[in-house]
Amino acid sequence: MLKPLGDSSILIQLGDEIDPILNQRVHALDALLQSIPAVIETVPAYCTLLVHYDLITTTYNEIKNLIEEKLTLIDDSTHRPSRHLDIPVLYGNASGLDFETVATTLALSPSELIRLHSEREYTVYMMGFTPGFPYLGILNEKLTLPRMSTPRTRVPAGSVAIAGSQTGIYPLDSPGGWHILGWTPLKLFDPLSENPFLFAPGDTVKFIPIEGDHA
Repeated sequence: MLKPLGDSSILIQLGDEIDPILNQRVHALDALLQSIPAVIETVPAYCTLLVHYDLITTTYNEIKNLIEEKLTLIDDSTHRPSRHLDIPVLYGNASGLDFETVATTLALSPSELIRLHSEREYTVYMMGFTPGFPYLGILNEKLTLPRMSTPRTRVPAGSVAIAGSQTGIYPLDSPGGWHILGWTPLKLFDPLSENPFLFAPGDTVKFIPIEGDHA
């Protein structure tokens, strides 16, 4: 489904669920649209793609027709090249502010909580809500928890957290309502770097439990 959003944007909705194949199609279409000169910026999400276009050089109907042409070029086997990243994580104690609460709420032992979170390979479905924040899925159903009813005003950068069926990592000190299980020493966002973001949509991620101190 394609529909206008404002006077120079178009929203493409390919579905309404978190699904790896659907998300691959979003990013495959995103890659195809980069060849259209009138496209200024694209914002991929789980199952949607927002396209900002140059209203001076094209019209809504023209950009809509071009997008529909590109849609015919993708199928379920289409995907963008991706990388695999191993992310070291200190679980619990000072590194995981909600670790014990989550374990108690889910009736899991600390070791089982770590195992369930770290044994799965996750996909980066999209980026937001702060620069470099990766939305990773999908969690083992035993780890599913709603977001906190009262968000924290400050979550430390590097915090590894869960909410709903997702897990993610806070790249910057920021407010947040996800349950913090641990912390990674890796830097996710460096505005001075040629490649400022550690992650990109489509990457796969594995959390590696480590031991150490984090104050």
